[in-house]
Amino acid sequence: MILSDFHVHTKFCDGKDSPEDIVIEAVKRGIKRLGFSGHSYTEFDTEPCMSLKNTELYKTEINRLKEKYNGKIEILCGTEQDYYSEMNTADYDYVIGSVHYVKFGNEYVHVDSTSKRLRDAVNKYCNGDPYSFAEKYYSLVSDVVNKTKADIIGHFDLITKFIESDKLFDEDDGRYITASNKALDILLKTGKPFEINTGAMSRGYRTSPYPSERILKYIAAHGGSVILSSDAHDKNNLMYKFDEIERLAHSLGLNIVEL
Repeated sequence: MILSDFHVHTKFCDGKDSPEDIVIEAVKRGIKRLGFSGHSYTEFDTEPCMSLKNTELYKTEINRLKEKYNGKIEILCGTEQDYYSEMNTADYDYVIGSVHYVKFGNEYVHVDSTSKRLRDAVNKYCNGDPYSFAEKYYSLVSDVVNKTKADIIGHFDLITKFIESDKLFDEDDGRYITASNKALDILLKTGKPFEINTGAMSRGYRTSPYPSERILKYIAAHGGSVILSSDAHDKNNLMYKFDEIERLAHSLGLNIVEL
């Protein structure tokens, strides 16, 4: 049974709980290793991420908790580095590399904001062609390890967050498969694990994790590895459905790793 979770957000960015409240809950649940991953600062969209001030407060607080709870739980201080963030990550224990935006001119389109925003962007910048948008998204994803120096590849197919309620495109379309597989081929060569992320499940957007089962099968077939991730934004969603997802991963022949 997996007893670790490395994708966890706090009130220092867009999470609901303090780091210590999350640690206390993690200890209660028997979690052995807990990694915090505050959203890195992006100057063009400050709402979901840590401010420059909160970035320093966050690191100080996580390091305090490391000492306070030493012997009860291992705590790591990480960050979720957005592709367009320019923050220095040298003093973090690990980095999750994620693509949250696709840039068109001077506009950064947030791919997991709302389905309406996605559709509006497709119409405005891609002449109504969602596969063109997907191709641009996956071209960024293919470069996310190179750009962020990530230790973990974050929610690979985040672009599908709303696909169950608003089918913007068909995941079985040839163009979509080609774009996503091209990114997979590049990232698989890095040897970095892809997270199986249950965040959209816990928040009611999806009934299955990122990445899709097709993509997970591709990762397994090409010798890639995965790491389980809750992407929790409150303490109640730590290790969300990890028992179910661990069974899925094993059934697909995936290699599950930890940091």
